[in-house]
Parts: sequence; structure tokens; C-alpha cells
Amino acid sequence: MSLQSRIAPSGTLRFAINIGNSVLTRFDPQSGEVSGITVNLARDIARELDLPYKLEIYTSARAVVEAVSRGTWDFAFIARDPKRSESITFSAPYFLIEGNYLVRKDSQITSNREVDQSGVTVAVGKGAAYDLYLTRHLQHAEIIRTDGTKSVMDMFIDNGIDVAAGIRQSLESHIASNTNLRLLPDPFMHIKQAIATPAQNRESADFIKAYLEDARKSGRLKKLCETS
Repeated sequence: MSLQSRIAPSGTLRFAINIGNSVLTRFDPQSGEVSGITVNLARDIARELDLPYKLEIYTSARAVVEAVSRGTWDFAFIARDPKRSESITFSAPYFLIEGNYLVRKDSQITSNREVDQSGVTVAVGKGAAYDLYLTRHLQHAEIIRTDGTKSVMDMFIDNGIDVAAGIRQSLESHIASNTNLRLLPDPFMHIKQAIATPAQNRESADFIKAYLEDARKSGRLKKLCETS
């Protein structure tokens, strides 16, 4: 049995693409077209394996993780996290994203340290990498998770929550259209984006490890992450 058939038994590589991460993936809701860093990587991996590929679209990293038990993808582009490692094998990080806090301009909170206080509420996307991280690290603040019907920013604004946590670039886009918001200056975490494989498929993980090492050494990885 060839390496290709062991990695992709169906004959087509299936890549899980999280369109909820706007830094790595752009999604056009009218055409349904996706582009960006994750799509660049998917195409390059498929070229390396000389296989056709299919992009499986998910709206959140949580949905990608939940789908692994159904065997619906061969590779995924999501952030590393110890909890996710129960069912997924992660590559070394290929891209870092900053996780930041956003507050209202008149908030008394001016630093990350001041967020973790009793009585402070923090809005997060349920199951996102920063949700998992903050669940482990916040000792006093209350985490309020989206229920799937509202975005983090909608919940933050509509429900009077004190702090919104999220990806820096996404939060900055909201500040651009709302002058009553501000970003705390320092990231509370660096989100390590990786290529994931189902835990039971050791050969896929070994292939991705070698692929990233070669792509990084040749400079191809840098170009793929810049040409988005």
C-alpha cells in the first residue's frame, strides 16, 4: 500500500478549513470561495503528495476538533492545545497569532493583569484556542462563552461584558469601526497554529513533520504564509 493511500484512503486529501480564523483564511459568503494561508498550504501539501484535494469548511476550530471522531478530514489547520491533543496529533507551529483583550474606552482595565479580578467578565468563543488557554489561566474573572448564536463581539456589546478576548487582527477591525473600544497593549498569549492529523494516523503526522521541515528550510513555508 502506497503512502498516498495510507494517508488518504479515499484517494482525495480532505483538508479541514476553519473560516472562523480570518487571519489564516478568507471566505467570500457570496461565492463560497476560500483563500489565504491555509488554502495555500493545502494546495502545496496536495502537490507534494500528488493527490487531488477537497476543502472541508468549518465555522470554528471547535467544530474541526469535534469532527475528528467522525473521520471527515485527513489534515486540519488549527491551534495547538493540550486538551485537543487527546484526539489529535499536532505538527510544530508554522504561524503565530496574538491573542488580545479588548475593552471599552472608558474601562478602568488598562493591563492584562487587571483582567483577572473577581467581578470581571470575559467574552470568548466557545472551544477556541484562547478559551482553552484562559480556562486554565484565569483564576478570578468569569469566562462567558458564546453559545453559537452570537459572535464574541455581539455578546460583549449586547450583554455588557467587561472584556472581549480574541485574535488581535479581528479585534482591531472592530476598533476601526467603533471609536469607543480599545485594545489592551500586550497579547495575553501567542496562539501556535499547526497542521493537525487524527491521533491514530502516525504516518500522516510523520509526513507533515518532514514536509514542514523541508518547506521551512527551503523558504517555501515563508512564501506560502506571505502569499495569502
